[in-house]
Amino acid sequence: MDEVHFQQHGSRCRMWIPPETKDPVLLHYPTRKSVGCFGAVRLRDGKLVYMRETGCFNAETCLHFLWHLWKISSRSGRRVIVISDNARYHHATLHKEWRKTAELWFRLEFLPPYSPDLNPIERVWKLTRHPQSVLPGDRGCSRGR
Repeated sequence: MDEVHFQQHGSRCRMWIPPETKDPVLLHYPTRKSVGCFGAVRLRDGKLVYMRETGCFNAETCLHFLWHLWKISSRSGRRVIVISDNARYHHATLHKEWRKTAELWFRLEFLPPYSPDLNPIERVWKLTRHPQSVLPGDRGCSRGR
């Protein structure tokens, strides 16, 4: 389980430039627009479970996602172990009691500090940010060819 912000940035595009312009410079400024998501990936079959978060990430939104994740995963009837990083709100006292009561069928395991490579969802976030994830129908932008 992890959370991510996808930010909107400019991209390189093809455009017409007058022949007298030798070295065109086009600046793309960040728009500060972003979309936040909680996410988890099931190791057994690679299913991605995510939830968009419009506000900030905190203990309440984390509990809301844990509840969402539990509802989806409880259909299988299997015990669920969620691998999570050590974000402060993952350890929050707000949902400590719920985690304790749910421990038999839904348990959080925390990764060692500074080890994001061990979290499976980090690979998913990396792949979604990869430049090759540009939609094929988007003909106006170059794809680094």
